[in-house]
Amino acid sequence: MANKQAGSLMKNLYLSRYAYPETLINEPVAAELDAIVTIPCFKEENLIESLESLKNCEREGLSIEVIILINEANNATNDITSINTKAFEEALLWAKTHSEPAFKVFPLYINDLKPKHAGVGLARKIAMDEAVRRFESISKPDGIIICYDADSRCDSNYLQSVIAYFQDHPKCPGASIYFEHPLEGYYPDEIYEAIIDYELFLRYYVNGLRYAGFPYAYETIGSSMAVRSNAYQKQGGMNKRKAGEDFYFLHKIIPLGQFGEINNTKVIPSPRKSDRVPFGTGKAVNEWLKSKNLDTYHPQIFEELKGFIYHVPGFFNNSNIEAIIESFPASIKAFLYEKEFTKNLARINKNAASDETFLKQFYQWFDGFMVLKYVHFARDHYHSNIPIREAAKKLLSMQGLEPADNSKDLLLQYRKHDSAFS
Repeated sequence: MANKQAGSLMKNLYLSRYAYPETLINEPVAAELDAIVTIPCFKEENLIESLESLKNCEREGLSIEVIILINEANNATNDITSINTKAFEEALLWAKTHSEPAFKVFPLYINDLKPKHAGVGLARKIAMDEAVRRFESISKPDGIIICYDADSRCDSNYLQSVIAYFQDHPKCPGASIYFEHPLEGYYPDEIYEAIIDYELFLRYYVNGLRYAGFPYAYETIGSSMAVRSNAYQKQGGMNKRKAGEDFYFLHKIIPLGQFGEINNTKVIPSPRKSDRVPFGTGKAVNEWLKSKNLDTYHPQIFEELKGFIYHVPGFFNNSNIEAIIESFPASIKAFLYEKEFTKNLARINKNAASDETFLKQFYQWFDGFMVLKYVHFARDHYHSNIPIREAAKKLLSMQGLEPADNSKDLLLQYRKHDSAFS
């Protein structure tokens, strides 16, 4: 049996060419394994709270593994090494006393990563690659890999809900899981004021894209996403970005189609400030504390994007493209010119035999990356940023809704809408 599994792993193209080369866990895998939770951990002092939250989940009938990848560069400071070593020792002790046959926890510590690549992207990749290796060893290529964070918590139905969603949607390659930052607690009030604005910004952007009709408008949060092992492999695995790895990864999974949103549970990310990554939650909280303000994209950008997306189906085999382009606002016209739109559109039309294939190929070009480039282009040249509260209110008004006045109530409005979205 062991030789057969080894042979199967050797034949796997992703593992042989693109994965982290070392096998990190030698313990046999349960044939009934349902999901593997992967947790990157760096300079983290509250890892055990995150593990406790997972352990306290309803898990009847489930088989779960948790892979914790404590990581650091080979030039890490003594302070970082001290924190990571302590986290590793605590995790080892916790795993020894809390692991069960159907809930196995594997703390790993890699401290020799090259500084050029060391970061959350590489840490996620190493843990997720190990998850692929374990699923392949039991011939389960569609196994569920769940991404979580070392400072997050979750609802008690988290594991049940995620696994049930993938079981109910066998063609789903990946999913975004609903999240809510805590809005009160033991941190100073200004931390919660900062996280309200930051989460409002995250929800505002996705809702702006939904308003515009963009088909790939989903949250891309690293601590609240899940993917099937075969989809992960098909899209080349996780990238090595030091931040934003989640956005770039999911926007390779989403175009596969059948992407899901799991809204009947939630992940609770930490609201704390942090210097661990160059952008993201911790960085945003740091910046807000300096200025007491968060500016974001003007809603007019999404209004103009909406007009463009409305015309997309009509671009299929249309000989009157130039006239349509001339009818667009200046921001759209200038961006399309910069991106050689007519040339790319001709290529897409040439390779599309039907409306359906045209739209699929069009949005492979005009994907989440390209939309973000447009938003930044419009911001830099046409519509300057405005405060998040003002932007969030305007977007709701554009949809015929009555917006709340203060930031917290606005966020609650957006949460209510997003938790019901499917």
